[in-house]
Amino acid sequence: VLVGRAMGKLQSKISFHTTKYRADGSAEETRPVRAVQQRGPVHTDAVTSVAALKPDLCVSGGRDKSVAVCSWRSGAALRRFIGHTREVTKVTSALDSNRVFSASRDKTVMMWELHGTSGPSQHFPGHDLVVTGLAVSPDASQLCTGSRDNTVCKWDTETGECLGRAAISRNLVTHLCWVPGEPYVIQASEDKTIRIWDSRELQVAHTFPAKRHIQTCCDVSQDGRYCLSSSSGSAGEGGEATLWDLRQTRNQVREYKGHFQTTTSCVFLPRSPALPPSIATSSYDSTVKVWDRDTGGRG
Repeated sequence: VLVGRAMGKLQSKISFHTTKYRADGSAEETRPVRAVQQRGPVHTDAVTSVAALKPDLCVSGGRDKSVAVCSWRSGAALRRFIGHTREVTKVTSALDSNRVFSASRDKTVMMWELHGTSGPSQHFPGHDLVVTGLAVSPDASQLCTGSRDNTVCKWDTETGECLGRAAISRNLVTHLCWVPGEPYVIQASEDKTIRIWDSRELQVAHTFPAKRHIQTCCDVSQDGRYCLSSSSGSAGEGGEATLWDLRQTRNQVREYKGHFQTTTSCVFLPRSPALPPSIATSSYDSTVKVWDRDTGGRG
């Protein structure tokens, strides 16, 4: 019921403003969306990760060990990549690139070519435990990966060579994201911190003050000014999302409280002239919430 109410509010808001968001972060004026077409399942088991690939394509990974590329216009699965031996944990790509990257519980990362074969075009072994963080540079030339083995690695995507490896005690990586137009990578961790890595030397440039709970996810605004992170929680304790300043004070800006359990995902929504800057969060409490970025109010 809560999911239905939350999504109903979001759908009505989008329909009212007749704005459709593209995967490239821009907004297109269009007529109100009447209904969502239902398609057959792309994966045979739970979907664990999804990311934008091109304005009309997305990539997903699942417990069925596969990676799929789908068209959101037709709902069709256009490509399916097979190679991992265990569950796919994360997928990503450089927007408008033809390269797809996937991380897995088999401790590896693989690169796939959108117009290539169904097998991987590059293989990145080297972690000792499940790979839980994946971020690709805007030009798709470098890749950063993180794992529950407490390490962050940097790779050359052309050669597959490991260009650097950094280990921090108790740094169980939960998520990675690359700052647009910058050499910095944001990392969320089970040690309750958010770190900024300088990818050039693979060194920590800044660590934000630790939160009270595990940081489950992170995202960066398109202008590179803000970082967003989400927290674990239960019974109304924790579960908040946090906005951080990346450029000036490098301090906490605002918290978004309202979830009653772990907040599993957080994202900056594409900008639209008709709407204030907004973020969205999802939680184990079965709700998706949309927030005004600057006031913390809910839509």
